[in-house]
Amino acid sequence: MAFTAKILLLGSGELGREFVISAKRLGCHVVACDSYAGAPAMQLADASEVFSMLDGAKLRAAIERHQPDFVVPEVEAIRTEVLAELENEGVAIVPSARATVMTMNRDGIREVAAVELGLRTSRYRYAETLDEVRAGAAHTGLPCVIKPVMSSSGKGQSTVRADGELEAAWNYAVANMRGDRKRVIVEEFVAFDYEITLLTIRTRDGVLFCPPIGHRQERGDYQESWQPAAMSPAAVDAAQDMARKVVDDLGGYGLFGVEFFVKGDDVIFSELSPRPHDTGMVTLISQNLSEFDLHARAILGLPIPSIALRGPSASAVILADRSSESLAYGGLADALATPGGEIDVRIFGKPTSRPYRRMGVALARADTTDAARRIAAEAAAKIHIAYGE
Repeated sequence: MAFTAKILLLGSGELGREFVISAKRLGCHVVACDSYAGAPAMQLADASEVFSMLDGAKLRAAIERHQPDFVVPEVEAIRTEVLAELENEGVAIVPSARATVMTMNRDGIREVAAVELGLRTSRYRYAETLDEVRAGAAHTGLPCVIKPVMSSSGKGQSTVRADGELEAAWNYAVANMRGDRKRVIVEEFVAFDYEITLLTIRTRDGVLFCPPIGHRQERGDYQESWQPAAMSPAAVDAAQDMARKVVDDLGGYGLFGVEFFVKGDDVIFSELSPRPHDTGMVTLISQNLSEFDLHARAILGLPIPSIALRGPSASAVILADRSSESLAYGGLADALATPGGEIDVRIFGKPTSRPYRRMGVALARADTTDAARRIAAEAAAKIHIAYGE
């Protein structure tokens, strides 16, 4: 393939921003698209487009106008049937139109994993009404987890421990779902020891894996991640086997974030994203090639040498606590001077804030993952956001 390759990036958040950096280092021309102007990836891309990814006509028009070598989705809410049509017309969808269709909705990927591939998952039911939510909870038992089939960064997800909480959980899921599908998944609450993301790279030369990443969530959204996550060899083998089956079924080339619950040596499939994963931002400091570098190389068909872990590492998010359209950041010097390990910070450049919106991430590498987690959390806490009127 001749360079420069043209990439149309669908979604321009912080993950897209880091992907743009990796792609441009390899000589690519990137057009970043999102529903609002000035999104993080747009600030670094060669060109940008503003439109809703759920507007099929505008989505098709943008792809036909730019004639990209690759269309790379970064967000969940996309008119995936248009991507499938375009792939049939010869447009390269990353990693594949099937992958975007199956994973943009939690029900699609769950059916692939549980029904088609027979992988171990939690008990679950789908619901489109409050009565169906109640029936789903009766099937899974309490506690259970209720979340939209389409959302991002855990929005709309809640854990229900009593029947009286079901209606509030349903309303919260509906209010925070993306797209136009009023549907949730009611899922058995798994009493796991920990949960991981296994970054899985499907390349023309085979399937590769990064060391497992542990992570902690609040409100359904990741707050910190660390690599490597301590797992038994048997659990690692089981996770890799399941991840390989799923990505081979979905097809195409690129990086997938595959999530699992782990209890002892038992591994339970949870979710999958056919793109770099938010918990994988730790790889910006932990590996010789970040998840964004790996995604770009796999897409472009470039060689990937051995994936080397530089040392125990962690990430901790920097969150906004209010809504504002005027932002400034302080405490960077103090954060970067946090003792005990190597520190880095990424400020995403989002033009507006809202409560709990992820605005940046602190990264740390140390002698142990516990030390790296502590240092990253301390560094993140030292960064403060100044809000204008």
